[in-house]
Amino acid sequence: MTVDRFLPVAEPDLGPLEEQYLLDAFRSGWISSIGSYVERFEQSFAELCGARYAVAVSNGTVALDLALLAAGVGPGDEVIVPALTFVATAAAVRHVGAEPVFVDSEPEIGTMDPVAVARALGPRTKAIIPVHLYGHPADMDPILLLARGRGITVIEDAAEAHGAKYKGTTVGSLGDMSMFSFYGNKILTTGEGGMVVTNDSTLAARIRFLKDHAMDPTRRYWHPEVGYNYRMTNLQAAIGCAQIERIVELTARRQEVVDRYRVAFAGSGVTINPFRSWATPVPWLVCALLPDGTAHETRDDLIVTLKSHGIDSRPYFGLLSVMPPYRECRRAGRDNAELHHAAALSSRGLNLPSVTWLRDEPAVRIAPVLLDR
Repeated sequence: MTVDRFLPVAEPDLGPLEEQYLLDAFRSGWISSIGSYVERFEQSFAELCGARYAVAVSNGTVALDLALLAAGVGPGDEVIVPALTFVATAAAVRHVGAEPVFVDSEPEIGTMDPVAVARALGPRTKAIIPVHLYGHPADMDPILLLARGRGITVIEDAAEAHGAKYKGTTVGSLGDMSMFSFYGNKILTTGEGGMVVTNDSTLAARIRFLKDHAMDPTRRYWHPEVGYNYRMTNLQAAIGCAQIERIVELTARRQEVVDRYRVAFAGSGVTINPFRSWATPVPWLVCALLPDGTAHETRDDLIVTLKSHGIDSRPYFGLLSVMPPYRECRRAGRDNAELHHAAALSSRGLNLPSVTWLRDEPAVRIAPVLLDR
């Protein structure tokens, strides 16, 4: 009897080039945060984003922390974040002592609704963090317009969107700062790791200072402020350098997988990775939106059914405003009714196997199970 291969939602796509660079870093003896691959990775990633500076750090969450700290965000400040995103976006705001303010999503694509952002602005708004959700860019122009007239910092959360473009411009170069994650399931991975990107030399210098124990760059082991150990290792950066060299290939492979799903689910009422005409999203994960009105219990039952057939899946991110640490945070309106698009997407969205080696599985194994409901 043939046992079908288990289909995971994600796994890293690593090859001979990653192994070569990793072993080179290993053999050099520079395995901590000093080494040639760190600077090389930063330069290559800045070029990928079309930005002047990139600072490598230990993960995406601390990249957000550092961007907020560099922007001077702290106690008494408010930061506008989408209600539908991974929890790190809101947690980083709390890490620096500020308060997240939750706003609704745009229908289907799930990114921050600029109209909701306008409603959420207040006298304590210090920053806005638009998230390029599941690889789809947020609508940046109206958000930037709202911020620039008020001196508000815009920090792009591009953790899931390496190489995505907004109206032809690569994300990561649009706001005052941006951050990326290189967790093991991302398009580009270093296992763990992150990056802060900016065109501002003062902000870049501030981030480098803070991430390395706030050590005075002109006076070794002199620390005029409390700093952090948020550094990336040379070993991680070596893998990242190889991944950047392969980004066209890696993105194309993932896009082929998304296209196979679109064919498999055509006419079924299930929407695969919706997008807007002004965006060039990247296929981080396969996003399946069940028909409008689908309850989260129905979606969750499907996840269990898929698992019984050897098919992994996961729900969309949960609505942050209903989670215990954030229930008392301000919203664009007074209650969760103001977050209805985010709530609906959170209930009816799921991520399906997105590994680059999928071929016929979306049509032959996954669609029949998902549609037999």
